Amino acid sequence: MSYQVTIESSGHTFNVEPPETVLDAALRQGIILPYGCRHGNCGSCMGDVITGSVEYQQGLPPALNADDASRNKALFCQARPNSDLTIKIREVDAARDIEVRTLPCRVDRLEHLAHDVIRIYLKIPESERLQFLAGQYIDVLLKDHAPRAFSIANAPHDDDYIELHIRNVSGGYFSEQVFNQMQEKAMLRIKGPLGTFFLRENSDRPAILIGGGTGFAPLKGMLEHAFYISVDKPLHLFWGVRSKHDLYLKTLPEQWQQSHDNVHYTPVLSEPVAEDNWQGETGFVSDCVVRQHPDLSEYDVYMSGPPVMVEAGHRLFLKHGLDESRFFSDAFEYAAPSDKLK
Repeated sequence: MSYQVTIESSGHTFNVEPPETVLDAALRQGIILPYGCRHGNCGSCMGDVITGSVEYQQGLPPALNADDASRNKALFCQARPNSDLTIKIREVDAARDIEVRTLPCRVDRLEHLAHDVIRIYLKIPESERLQFLAGQYIDVLLKDHAPRAFSIANAPHDDDYIELHIRNVSGGYFSEQVFNQMQEKAMLRIKGPLGTFFLRENSDRPAILIGGGTGFAPLKGMLEHAFYISVDKPLHLFWGVRSKHDLYLKTLPEQWQQSHDNVHYTPVLSEPVAEDNWQGETGFVSDCVVRQHPDLSEYDVYMSGPPVMVEAGHRLFLKHGLDESRFFSDAFEYAAPSDKLK
């Protein structure tokens, strides 16, 4: 039986379908509640049950004592409704509302996606979870070196692992370690989530998402989150690379376009080679965007990639009517050790 939950302060409502917890149901429907471990150990998701009642599958979670429970406190990562609920809990509506944490993690898998791109799946301790917004990034903390920042490529609901896409940069201290030395089960320390590049879920404007190279990573997380919360507004993904073999997850956006009526995908090659036999868009990805969308006044634009690409795109899009406040970007460098490296 489905139950309705109402958040007292905002009036937001969502439905919980068995055997979902209150937290899982909220996240599925685009309502972000605070959480940490998702196992009932940390207490980050504690709130008040104003009306109705909840139950726990295996007794009270570790972070909820009997006294708190008697005062109608609940841990919503574990609580399942017995009736319709009214609850009191803080909602997360911006990056500032999420705690930045430093955590150990283990390299669970290494997957070569292209000649110069590797995907890493990081596993944090079983008792922890990293809460983040779709599109944010983490710092990988290195001894005696500046941190290296990488966009989180998975969606917030799919948080068993942290997925990173790392390009092999010649002379890059960390990327060369990843490609030439790193082994599965290696231990790292990370800090995050960081950044203000994240999907604005409450906007009803159609969105254009533009990635250059591994700038595809945060857009992947954004789009998978949009699918999860059933966003139905138009979403147009542009992915700009040099040649065809740089589209390192080529079939994935093609599958998105086939599976979702509101998704359109345009790959753009700036330097196609003869063997590509390319019949699609060519040139600079920003130019392709305005060819297909000459009036951007009603759009949200998300852009991730090298600074020169982001800066050029920003200037061009403003000339085509984009509202300055609706441009969201994540620019990164490949060389300078103090900058974002992806």
